[in-house]
Amino acid sequence: MEEASQTFAHDIRPLVRRLGKPPADWQRADLVRVCEEDGIRVLNLHYPALDGKLKELRVPVNSTAYLQRILAAGERVDGSSLFPGVFEPGQSDLYVIPVYRWAFLNPWAPDELDIVCRFAGKDGQPCPVTYDNLLFAAAEGLKSKTGLELSALAELEFYLILHRKDDRFTGLPQKNYHQSAPYLHSRPLADEILRVLSSVTGCLKYCHSEVGYIDRLESEDPELDGKRVEQYEVEFDTMPIAELGCWLAVGRWLIRMIADHYSASVTFLPKLDEGMAGSGMHLHMALTRDGVNVMRGGAAADGGLSSEALRLIGGLLNHAPVLTAFGNTVAASYLRLVPGQEAPVNVCWGFSDRASLIRVPLSFDVDVRMDQLMNPGETGDVPQRLARPTVELRSPDGSAFTYLLLAGMVMAIEDGLLDPQAEVLARELMNDGRGPDRASRLQRAKSLPTSAVGAARELRNQRAFFEKRGFPPQLIDIVIAKLDDEDDDDLSARLRSLPPSERLKRARRIMHKDLHKH
Repeated sequence: MEEASQTFAHDIRPLVRRLGKPPADWQRADLVRVCEEDGIRVLNLHYPALDGKLKELRVPVNSTAYLQRILAAGERVDGSSLFPGVFEPGQSDLYVIPVYRWAFLNPWAPDELDIVCRFAGKDGQPCPVTYDNLLFAAAEGLKSKTGLELSALAELEFYLILHRKDDRFTGLPQKNYHQSAPYLHSRPLADEILRVLSSVTGCLKYCHSEVGYIDRLESEDPELDGKRVEQYEVEFDTMPIAELGCWLAVGRWLIRMIADHYSASVTFLPKLDEGMAGSGMHLHMALTRDGVNVMRGGAAADGGLSSEALRLIGGLLNHAPVLTAFGNTVAASYLRLVPGQEAPVNVCWGFSDRASLIRVPLSFDVDVRMDQLMNPGETGDVPQRLARPTVELRSPDGSAFTYLLLAGMVMAIEDGLLDPQAEVLARELMNDGRGPDRASRLQRAKSLPTSAVGAARELRNQRAFFEKRGFPPQLIDIVIAKLDDEDDDDLSARLRSLPPSERLKRARRIMHKDLHKH
């Protein structure tokens, strides 16, 4: 036990250091021991609701017996309030069951332990119509049918909303990418985001400033009007896709909490102003077999991608228009998905074009020792598995029904892996950004929907595909109704018909209306 504890002595997560073993090995007795020995007084149970936000139930640690009971069987919650339209009030009781590996010490209260839960029905089995269990079932289905597991990482972009204190070191619009202080006014806030998300999740790769900067935002919303806004990105490291659903929800909650502590605000809205960078939620994916990445090893003509990788790409391309129904859910989403903004419009993929729907980024798969090239005196062994090839889906944004989007992506990828024609489709829609036939390839490619209402139409037409694979019909109905309520089918034409000042005012009203809805 002492040797195991030493192995985790330098882990970034305080609870991992405290227990001396990885979260996958945590038992109920471990958490009870921490509560008893460290004076934990409150257990915070967290779980996602229909709006995508984490909810909480604060449970006092009255006694060891009571704590054992809560950790073993969870508590009852009202499903009709958490998932309105999914459960009828008369049949809405759910259990929230703690997932021990998702526990963490509260970053701000030393006597509180937080833990993320999953939902169970009255029979004690995973409730099939809640977000978490839909995603887990989809991931398990892919593995059972293909022998492959899907891992993913997320790039989550957002704007920090700051009170303007003075005019020193004013930034430049669209010039804030990887900016540093003093031209970065939210650096202390961003630093706490980095430290807290890293210590809670253990899977944060980095945090950096993004392109967007607006010195004085104009808005009818007083929370936005006159504020300085700076764009950031946090990137989570690769993990099983069902785990990503949990940590994305936790990450968004923590970012909001930290902003509030600094008397600032934050939004994950896809667009804040015309001509300014939108915020996406790019998702990188990798397939593994028995723990080994299988994305590379194909022919040079395919960029070295394996057959499995091409089929993954083909499955996503085939279902890309309908995935916007889960990943781009507000009218502002479609003001971001426009040409010339490094946001995708056409259903194609490539290695270099950031406007492609799917991009194959650098993978660290090189034949040279880059450390020795830059540091000729280096003599140490190179770390194992530096290469980590992925493919990146660039259309989703912060308005996404995250769990539904991830589940839908798993189903689309499974469809591609089981269909040899998906590989053919991927080759047909490859766009490397060069060559005389680039224009003709783009003409053959489908386009993403141009409105939330258009995404709803795609979902109506393809709902049988998702329902056959486990999507509850009532969730499909809710998503379609939500998209239709945006009433944006001809929004671009309506905006173009207005005088410039009125058009900008109307566009901002649309972009800002969902400030904290997701």
